[in-house]
Amino acid sequence: MKKMPACYLVAFFTVLVSVSGSAQAVIPFEVQVKMALLAAPAEKRDGATVMGYDAAGKLVVLRKGTNEMICLADDPKQKGLSVSCYHKDLEPFMQRGRELKAEGKSQPDIIKIRDEEARAGKVKLVTQPSTLFAFSAKDEDCDFVKGEVKNGYLRYVVYIPYATSESTGLPLKQDMPGMPWIMDPGTPRAHIMINPPQQKQ
Repeated sequence: MKKMPACYLVAFFTVLVSVSGSAQAVIPFEVQVKMALLAAPAEKRDGATVMGYDAAGKLVVLRKGTNEMICLADDPKQKGLSVSCYHKDLEPFMQRGRELKAEGKSQPDIIKIRDEEARAGKVKLVTQPSTLFAFSAKDEDCDFVKGEVKNGYLRYVVYIPYATSESTGLPLKQDMPGMPWIMDPGTPRAHIMINPPQQKQ
């Protein structure tokens, strides 16, 4: 769980609720929105839908958007900052993953069940390449009061269900930083990974 500074508690009247026997600090909605949008391309931010966490830890829509992007705010129960934005057509696949996680399924089980459901047509997949942007940072590099981040890292994921190395010409691993490669080829979750070189701190 994230460590919130004392000034945060005073300035924003942080609500504490009991979640599975532990206290969870709720980041104000406007800060959740600001930080979630760090994952989105600049030209997409104003129109993106943003989902974040309420006082009960439930994922809710914080802002209804007008374009094709959906952004997810940081989970306050997890260490570090991790936010993402993706094309709305990916939402059925993403939502099913969240549902299975909420049911207590392990990551291997989530992958197995969701793949099986996708192959059976129970989970709608994208019909064209669709992008997810993932932005992350360490807790110590984040200001959860102002919603500002330093030393953040942005990577890119392009989902192409059932794509393979042969169908795309992409390698199965990157030979150098920033080189695109394909992960989980031939599966419903097949995707192109693009990890830019990280700046030395």
